[in-house]
Amino acid sequence: MTGPTRSDEHAGAAARAAGVRIAELSEIPAFEEVFRLFDDVWHPDPGNPPVTVEMMRALSHAGNYVAGAYRGDRLVGASVAFFGAPVGQVLHSHVTGAAVGRGIGFALKLHQRAWALERGLDRITWTYDPLVRRNAHFNLVKLGARPEEYLPSFYGVMADAINTGDESDRMLAVWRLSEPRVLAAVRGAPHRPQLPPGAVAALTERDGRPVAGRTDARTVLIALPADIETLRRTDPGAARAWRHAVRDVLGGLMEEGARVTGFTGEGHYIVER
Repeated sequence: MTGPTRSDEHAGAAARAAGVRIAELSEIPAFEEVFRLFDDVWHPDPGNPPVTVEMMRALSHAGNYVAGAYRGDRLVGASVAFFGAPVGQVLHSHVTGAAVGRGIGFALKLHQRAWALERGLDRITWTYDPLVRRNAHFNLVKLGARPEEYLPSFYGVMADAINTGDESDRMLAVWRLSEPRVLAAVRGAPHRPQLPPGAVAALTERDGRPVAGRTDARTVLIALPADIETLRRTDPGAARAWRHAVRDVLGGLMEEGARVTGFTGEGHYIVER
């Protein structure tokens, strides 16, 4: 069984494992809590928050997804999503954030998945920074999503504590909710594909900087820096070099039709032609 009932069971199990209760939100005080939580997570410029209270109110009233994760009475995570195109098939997850705590993000995503399946949707999309290792691991390994489009400077200039000083390249992740890899992931079996023989390094690291390699093999590996967020603060030049190298190599391969099929434990995208 792969329908909404089973998805509710998986979502409930994930919430219990994280020690949270997840609920849809519809009232202004709850949206104000979400706003404060996101402010604590991203520390954005006051004029450019990830989402406003008014927008959450409008999205919720129009039937979109706004949900919060609670530990007792304390909000520890939240997610905001809206219907996308093609109509009736896609939910686009605009922003999800959580306080420090194991499993909260996973529980929110499984709740979002159950919500989407109950409404007849078959996939959820979102964007993430392709240079952040933990996000790539969470999206590709923990959830079984697949990156399907590289989006250079997607949000333009961003002014917050995480992104300041860097360009806002994003990867579009597509979570096909009933694919076998996703079904396994939501049951607790992360997606760790076997590395095909003959894979070559298209991008590696040397002395903290990216080094380009071969891209002509059937399978190539693209390394990421260990901690791009710290690198932005401590060595902005190196951070920019990584941004442009990943954009050129990974973005270029995807533009040519190559597919990202996995993410290794050592922090490499697996890309296949």
